[in-house]
Amino acid sequence: MPKKRLILYIAIFATLFLSVFSPNTGEVAHADEQGGGKLIYVIPIENDVERGLEAFLSRTTKEAVEAGADHIIFEINTPGGSVQAADNIGTIIADLDIPTTSFIISQALSAGSYIALHTDNIYMTPRATMGASGVINSDGTAADKKAQSAWLKAMTSAAEAGGRDPLYAAAMADSSIDLPELDAPEGEFLTLTPQEAVEVGYAEGIVSHRTELLHELGLSNATIIQTETTLAENIARFITNPIVISILLSLAGLGLIVELYSPGFGVPGSIGIISLVLFFYGHVVAGLAGMEAIIILVIGIALLIAEFFVPGGILGLLGVGAIIGSIFMSGANIGHMTISVAIALLVVIIASVILFRRVGLDKGVFRHVILRDRTTTELGYVSNENRLELIGMVGVTATALRPSGVAILGKDRVDVVSEGSFIQANVPIKVVKVEGARILVREL
Repeated sequence: MPKKRLILYIAIFATLFLSVFSPNTGEVAHADEQGGGKLIYVIPIENDVERGLEAFLSRTTKEAVEAGADHIIFEINTPGGSVQAADNIGTIIADLDIPTTSFIISQALSAGSYIALHTDNIYMTPRATMGASGVINSDGTAADKKAQSAWLKAMTSAAEAGGRDPLYAAAMADSSIDLPELDAPEGEFLTLTPQEAVEVGYAEGIVSHRTELLHELGLSNATIIQTETTLAENIARFITNPIVISILLSLAGLGLIVELYSPGFGVPGSIGIISLVLFFYGHVVAGLAGMEAIIILVIGIALLIAEFFVPGGILGLLGVGAIIGSIFMSGANIGHMTISVAIALLVVIIASVILFRRVGLDKGVFRHVILRDRTTTELGYVSNENRLELIGMVGVTATALRPSGVAILGKDRVDVVSEGSFIQANVPIKVVKVEGARILVREL
């Protein structure tokens, strides 16, 4: 066979071999590059940041670890919330060995920006914002300097841990930092647009939706697990809101007070008990209330019930103290819980005064525990025998009257008193006045 023809056959064979096997190899490589066979967990961070959200993230990240997830994407849209909850969530994310990405859909403000800084990557939609992380109290005023300083350190530490310039994290939490080039002059907290976040190295890119994000991460072909909050977690997140806590505690106190003035057990008492149960249920689900708080609550209720059978009032005070103590033990923030309890107590006091003035203690449970019997003359009760029928009766002294003694009036021996003079025994006397047990006589 000629040498040129042999070379031609070898070339044709090689071409056919590559055409058969190379495309498959290329597809496998492409699939591997796009995350084929990998498992991705998508966890939403929405609405206010509070302890209910913390419980949800604790559960879902644990599930992701147990399932062997290769990547976790946090889809963030939150105006912020509790600093304590944000700090705990940041710790949860920082402790993960799985790569993490924050996908800011709309806003990651305040506590939301702090959470985003704990992830390995940050991507934003074209309309998203990130920053404005100053610490404020529940009444809208600025927090004290100690709290602001601690939060500033937390923000800069989170940025540094992720290899980001801490200056911009500090400007998000400290309005005294002057960054006019980013529309954050002195007196204004820094809020980054997507383009600005990319320019300062706080975001890896700008994407319009999750599909584009997965492509940027090389995970287009990965298996996606979308996590959602359970009904119990939704209830917990709603109930642990400070405003809802105040409403529930006020309803619980108001319902139970009204029930005390109502005959039998009805709607007010049911509302009070349901409100109290919802309060503790939400805090148990959120991981805020442990068994010790529930035990103290039960002890407090038992002491209040015992107060109806044991006089003194000490058991009642201890019961109220135990219930209030269990409420404080279930709270995520002592300051917020103090305000909520104070509001509830004020509502209870006002309701008690109004009901006492309008109803008194003639109805409800009070009618069973307050003694109402009176030993009045109208009801036939007298402290001693009043013998008005003796007035004018004549008798004789049985003993000398000095000035008191004994006289015989009719067939009875009666204790009598003279008008002041001494009267010997066996002297005729006459009853001139009767004052209760005192029978006044005069010598005839």
